[in-house]
Amino acid sequence: MEVMKYSSSGNDFLIFHNALHNDGTRPSLAQSMCDRHNGIGADGMVVLIPAANKPYAYEWEFYNADGSCANMCGNASRAVGHYAYMEGIAPSKHSFLSAVGLIGIEVDTSNTSLVQSDLGGWSVLGGNIIESNPYKVSSWTLLDTGVPHLVGFVSQMGDLPKLKDDCLRALRVKYNANITLVFAQKEQIFYMSYERGVEDITLSCGTGAAAAFVMAFENNLCSRYAKLIPPSKEILELRVNEDSHILFKGAVKAIARCEWLL
Repeated sequence: MEVMKYSSSGNDFLIFHNALHNDGTRPSLAQSMCDRHNGIGADGMVVLIPAANKPYAYEWEFYNADGSCANMCGNASRAVGHYAYMEGIAPSKHSFLSAVGLIGIEVDTSNTSLVQSDLGGWSVLGGNIIESNPYKVSSWTLLDTGVPHLVGFVSQMGDLPKLKDDCLRALRVKYNANITLVFAQKEQIFYMSYERGVEDITLSCGTGAAAAFVMAFENNLCSRYAKLIPPSKEILELRVNEDSHILFKGAVKAIARCEWLL
């Protein structure tokens, strides 16, 4: 089976289409392929299902590295959009169907490494949440940007954790959400996300960037446009359009075409 490995700002994925029937083995396939020692290695696996005579180009199934499904993944949406365009599955501007609805994609034809996703809107699930933590976060907000994120602001760059710890894991389990910490500095927003399904701090998280941006925007810490900087240091551009949708743009790259022996 042919698989493409992609990186979206350090978040890496394995992508294929029309290779396997959905016979219930995809979660275990994701675990095997995403294993960084005995597999190809990735944060997640995506299956494209081309859709004929539909108002969208394809559907997708997204699996975390542990085999669990996720409704959405912002960085994977950009990688998948690039893959679909380069493989001739979809035009440069198209949409696909995810578990949270239609996701709009636009590949920059003058520089095809740049891809923008329309992630839709967001919803606040809970605010002013008080949790003891070592990051000096006074209160947290739980919101959904395709998947849930518990978001907190730190006052210094140095308070952003670089390694996973017990507190991040405990908060992740308690709220069944990704944990995103943010340091906002004018139009530059630094953030990190501890992702469920990966159970670690990833080099970049797309829905985490969206969550960090939304909270900075709602707290008047940035305008309708900002640059987000994840641990990978690759710059992501986010803005809120007139429909209150989050537009998410950044570079993606195809790393390797792999053959997985079933």
